[in-house]
Amino acid sequence: MITTQQTPLSDRITSLAESQTIAMAKKARELAAKGVDVINLSFGEPDFQTPQYIKDAAKKAIDDGYTFYTPVAGYPELRKAIAEKLKRDNGLTYGPENIVVSTGAKQSIANAVMCLVNPGDEVVIFAPYWVSYEEVVKLAEGIPVPVMGSIENDYKVTAQQFEDAITSNTKLVMYSSPCNPTGSVFTQEELAEFAAVLERHPQVYVIADEIYEYITFTGEPYSLARFDAIKDRVVTVNGFSKGYAMTGWRVGYIAAHKDIADACDKMQSQITSGTCSIAQKAAQAALEGGKASAKEMSESYLRRRDLVLGLMNQIPGFKTYVPQGAFYIFPDVSYYFGKSGGDYEIQDANDLAMYLLNDAHVSLVDGAAFGAPQCIRFSFAASDAKLIEALDRIKASLAKLS
Repeated sequence: MITTQQTPLSDRITSLAESQTIAMAKKARELAAKGVDVINLSFGEPDFQTPQYIKDAAKKAIDDGYTFYTPVAGYPELRKAIAEKLKRDNGLTYGPENIVVSTGAKQSIANAVMCLVNPGDEVVIFAPYWVSYEEVVKLAEGIPVPVMGSIENDYKVTAQQFEDAITSNTKLVMYSSPCNPTGSVFTQEELAEFAAVLERHPQVYVIADEIYEYITFTGEPYSLARFDAIKDRVVTVNGFSKGYAMTGWRVGYIAAHKDIADACDKMQSQITSGTCSIAQKAAQAALEGGKASAKEMSESYLRRRDLVLGLMNQIPGFKTYVPQGAFYIFPDVSYYFGKSGGDYEIQDANDLAMYLLNDAHVSLVDGAAFGAPQCIRFSFAASDAKLIEALDRIKASLAKLS
């Protein structure tokens, strides 16, 4: 007789939450495989092709024989190009020795958290936050401490909220600007206030996620690491997936004090080693080619933002604001909690997201995954026609609830 026994997986993996953005995209694909016309606005991925000059550089790299293992921290010439970009675009002075290239900005963040956080350390996370921040902190056996920004302040945490959350056990703070999921952008003045708080708390380090840097609608973003008094405690994270539409290439990086960079190099050496050689040469070409393609994409996202906001403001009960970057909007949808229609009872944002997937055939992500259970994330990285159709469907479906 054959008996089945449950595999004794580690507590580490059984306590880890699945990425909700990936999970929702999977459900949308399953429905589409059944022949349903699903509009997927759940995934944080540009709908543009990688610019041709970057593709050409990758092809050339293959022909030139870049097919061997790479240095763990990345090719020296790529790290040099990143350092030059940081000086040019961000006013930050780093050398190649301060740069570690990883297999996507997600790995860059994980490396930094693992290298800075000890079991029991508290990590302040500005909320709403990207879905993986909290789970990576838990993997490092740290204690996530979410601090929620209000929709009245465009979901931005204030310096006073930040300082109030700091204790003697606080080791790290994490945030993104422009923010995923809200599209909010911290101003130079707001970052100066955070820098002043950090000066008063020298034990606290920072992971500043700037992956959406090139998708801003209010001028050039500002980097926290520009404040010299705290620069050595700031890990700036960036990459190529959003600004250059290179999601599948998987190239991200950190810029940090050499002690932190060396630690991340050491960590990465035992997990993945160096990032794909061809992708690195493509990334180098992306930087050397300037920002023209990124600017064109950003202009398209701005037009789409305004399109979506106009349509969304016609839907009763949606509480909105104006995103200043990235390609998301994160409305408060709690107006619909407690309503029902057909076989559906809407108790929370997850119920609403599943209702809209099955009734309107539009895929969105429940805000609880981002620390804001009253919200739903919409990506407007889609064509104008799809966005118009999606909002029309959503409006019709929500009208059925009472």
